Amino acid sequence: MIKINFSQKPPKSQQFVLFLQVYCFEMNQKLKKKTEMSEETLLHYVWKHKLYVSDAFQTTDGTPLEIIDTGIYNSDAGPDFFNTKIKLGNQLWVGNIEIHTRSSDWYKHRHHTNKAYNSVILHVVASADEQTIRDESGRVIPQWIMKIPSSVQENYFSLMNKTDTIPCLGRISEIPEIYLTDWKNALLTERLERKTNQILQLLDDYQADWNEVFYIVLARNFGFGINNDAFERLAKSLPLKYLLKHYDSEVQTEALWLGQAGLLENDDIPDDYYLLLQQEYRFLSHKYDLQPLEPHLFKSLRIRPNNFPYIKIVQLAGYIGRKQSLFSQLLETEGLKNFQALFYADVNAYWETHYHFGKTSVARKKRLGLSALNILLINTVVPVLFAYGGKNKQEIFTERAIQLLEAIPAEENHIVHTFKRAGISVLHAGDSQALIQLKKEYCEPKKCIYCRIGNKLLRKNVYLQT
Repeated sequence: MIKINFSQKPPKSQQFVLFLQVYCFEMNQKLKKKTEMSEETLLHYVWKHKLYVSDAFQTTDGTPLEIIDTGIYNSDAGPDFFNTKIKLGNQLWVGNIEIHTRSSDWYKHRHHTNKAYNSVILHVVASADEQTIRDESGRVIPQWIMKIPSSVQENYFSLMNKTDTIPCLGRISEIPEIYLTDWKNALLTERLERKTNQILQLLDDYQADWNEVFYIVLARNFGFGINNDAFERLAKSLPLKYLLKHYDSEVQTEALWLGQAGLLENDDIPDDYYLLLQQEYRFLSHKYDLQPLEPHLFKSLRIRPNNFPYIKIVQLAGYIGRKQSLFSQLLETEGLKNFQALFYADVNAYWETHYHFGKTSVARKKRLGLSALNILLINTVVPVLFAYGGKNKQEIFTERAIQLLEAIPAEENHIVHTFKRAGISVLHAGDSQALIQLKKEYCEPKKCIYCRIGNKLLRKNVYLQT
């Protein structure tokens, strides 16, 4: 324990030394805690998959032990594994299992005061630093020191100690292609289910109005990453019903979008089109009681001119402003070309020579490019169709979502390129979405144990127990 007396300010050199000592102490504590968690995670994995060494089947008091069924892993509060079946001596036991790095962790985690742990029939540990442990009722709980094969330990800590964001990158080539294909399919399903949950939450928030939900999801993805949150807020602040009332007026539609984004608040721009939009928005915002967002929410720094907020907003306005039945049109569409055609919309001629108000540029069409269209299909159309099909038990739409992904070329980004260099085949957008899921949900948090690639590598040179 480090004690620092702040009653008298120490010299700067001493302050720095004290700061360094405290910092190092805190970092060591965090590292120690992280290591303990990693060790316990490995113990869970070894127990679940029966990878333990088979020459030590007796408890710490010498009672013969037979493991019949390792039980069901519990990810919530309470013992680690439920419904485990073991034999202690000649007695058959069915109950729960708790696993710790050390026996003393039982007391450290206060399990001896928690009735939920009275059902534990065996305490599995890597080290028995307490000879006897008792549950809340005072009953002595048998303990077993589980030995982990050295190859499993070496493989596990090799992955955990890698500083790369993809720890197994250099070993992926060891995994059979068919195994990788199955894992990519599972990862894609995971990613679509995660997006489905987000869409269903919106559906609850908007009283099961699929039109409004599709509108918000589409608007969010028009932010193309850096402005996603801002575009979602913009859509939520501008109800679709108001836009649909003015679908036949390009000027009023743009005025609602740009004004609601807070981009028509400057009174010092000498631009006739700007002044017209400003006038329209002031009338409409008063009519619908709208409050504009803060313009600083929309980022322009270090992005290409074609992705400036003004351009993306008027492109979105051009798409939504000309359609009264957004969602039903989506459900009636089939085939990649037809889905792409849904999002082709010309913007007002003013924007062909402008990226900002009051400053002209070289004339250029401001339509969405093919790559941008495909990103919208991947992030908007596919998950909405998948969610709609699942919610309404209409497989035709979930299948159409998968077919659409398989028709779209794979995304081009650093995640996909990294896995490609490691030897993983990426044939279409379904594969690239799967690899994004792998990187974000397994590689970055180092959940190698829960990844099928990591699982395969951990078992290298290991004979499973029967």
